[in-house]
Amino acid sequence: MSILRGKHILLGISAGIAAYKTAFLVRLLVKTGAEVRVIMTPSAKDFITPLTLSTLSNYPVISDFTDDEDDNAVWNNHVELGLWADLFVVAPATANTLSKMASGNSDNFLIATYLSAKCPVYFAPAMDLDMYKHPTTQKALETLQSYGNILIPSTFGELASGLVGMGRMAEPESIVETIEQHLIEGLPLYGKKILVTAGPTHEAIDPVRYIGNHSSGRMGFEIANSAAQLGAEVVLITGPTHYKAHYDSIQTIPILSARDMYDAAHQNFDAVDAAILSAAVADYRPKFPALSKIKKKNTTLTLELEKTEDILASLGEKKEKQILIGFALETENEVANAIKKLKSKNLDLIVLNSLNDDGAGFGGSTNKISIIDKDLNQKDYPLKSKSEVATDIINELINELNA
Repeated sequence: MSILRGKHILLGISAGIAAYKTAFLVRLLVKTGAEVRVIMTPSAKDFITPLTLSTLSNYPVISDFTDDEDDNAVWNNHVELGLWADLFVVAPATANTLSKMASGNSDNFLIATYLSAKCPVYFAPAMDLDMYKHPTTQKALETLQSYGNILIPSTFGELASGLVGMGRMAEPESIVETIEQHLIEGLPLYGKKILVTAGPTHEAIDPVRYIGNHSSGRMGFEIANSAAQLGAEVVLITGPTHYKAHYDSIQTIPILSARDMYDAAHQNFDAVDAAILSAAVADYRPKFPALSKIKKKNTTLTLELEKTEDILASLGEKKEKQILIGFALETENEVANAIKKLKSKNLDLIVLNSLNDDGAGFGGSTNKISIIDKDLNQKDYPLKSKSEVATDIINELINELNA
């Protein structure tokens, strides 16, 4: 999933031959999960039709302050549209439009909306070689960047005039990648690598049966998604679950048993800045799993169990620079047991939830947690959705990383 998912994006199209590429740009932006609305200068409609762009964006294209419908003028509110946008992309940005943006010459709806926008503005120049090189164009580029607008540089190539040189608009794929990278670099976890464990483990009794628990893995996946959404590179080690990670920056490592998770966690731990172990690892496994299916012959079955690897404690012993966060799911003496686990396993934070709280624990869409740090400071949170709980946990991690 792209960092642009759920973003409101305004695309401003000015009158240049590169406008034909905006059909591909709109399609790419919509595919990221963004909501896209298009503004065109009146002359831009000579290069690509509003019908094409409205079909691709699922919104009517706006090119003027009013739309005439049945002789009744409908006002297009440029201020409201500018405030709606999370991002404003002007592509192609012709020499004429660049000049107007730089000077504030608000003689069309696109410029009026640009002047009303409170969001980051990206612009992709497109024009012929000599126009691009002209001092007034270069001055406009400098001025717009001095205002905080983000330049998506033109590229070298064949131009509509037949000349070869600078001035070609960046390709739609490059525009999207540039915006995504710029957004990611501004996020609080950019450059950080986070290890997350999720889900249950299955400990084999025989080839078809196992010891496990009711963990769905949802909490761990929400944590991984929240970290990725804030710019982190995430290694997600997960037991059996139907959940899928949402972001391309999440590397998912599927495992089955506690031993598998132990090995994967240790293989990746040295390279991460933090580890959040939310998996519900089985505490015991059959000591002698059968090699073939056990037949139902007797009324009882006795299994000899042995302890599984303590992944959290083992990482606590070897940690150096990493922030280590564990979970405690308790049914009695909750805080005391959580603090004991925090200390004995050398954790920086522990996330406590109690099965005595309605809406907390396995299987549901909500959770109710307390977070305790190594100085025994405790923060209690109300019942929330697991995605909101994940955000709370990641915010506490950010505080620890910045401490």
